[in-house]
Amino acid sequence: MAKITKIELQKRNKERVNLFLDGEYAFSISAELVYKESLKVNSEIDSEKLKILAESENFMRCKESALRIIERTYKTEKEVRDKLRLKEYDEISINKAIEFLEEYNFINDSNYAKIFIRDKLRTMGSQKIKYTLLRKGVCKEIINEELLSLDTDNEKNIAFDIAQKKYNLIKKKETDTYKISGKLYRHLMSKGYNTDVTSEVIKKVMAVDVEDF
Repeated sequence: MAKITKIELQKRNKERVNLFLDGEYAFSISAELVYKESLKVNSEIDSEKLKILAESENFMRCKESALRIIERTYKTEKEVRDKLRLKEYDEISINKAIEFLEEYNFINDSNYAKIFIRDKLRTMGSQKIKYTLLRKGVCKEIINEELLSLDTDNEKNIAFDIAQKKYNLIKKKETDTYKISGKLYRHLMSKGYNTDVTSEVIKKVMAVDVEDF
């Protein structure tokens, strides 16, 4: 048996509390469970029995929270983990919730990478896409595998369209060819295109303008 010495409301999740037994932090449980079990400071409890009950209840609530997180938008494993940690669920419950989501294919970093790359190719170069996916927690191997299947010519065509639009804006204020190409270079690099694609596209844009002239 152990004595409850403190019941502390969590700062980030007002529906959960931290339970202290015999002066030390024991585990977190829902405020609802505190009510159901009539837990109060100075109460004597069977700590092992309560821990088993708390772990089961924590997992169920963590799983429900995880399902709500992915309800509106597809997310990576890391994004789901980070949000569950912000809600102060314990790592055991989080790991079990992630296993559940993976088992039913609610989260799948390979599928996420495919969808993300397909959607962002219209506005981003492969380098920026790679960096963004890494920040989202997708492993480098998955990203590289998906990027290898990219149509390089398609990426160059998109980069050309982006550069052409930017060029038309720049030349209204700038006539120096060197400065124009420099601004185009920085613009495409900021979009995540590598140096080879950027250089090739700029040459093409500048050449087309000369031909039109």
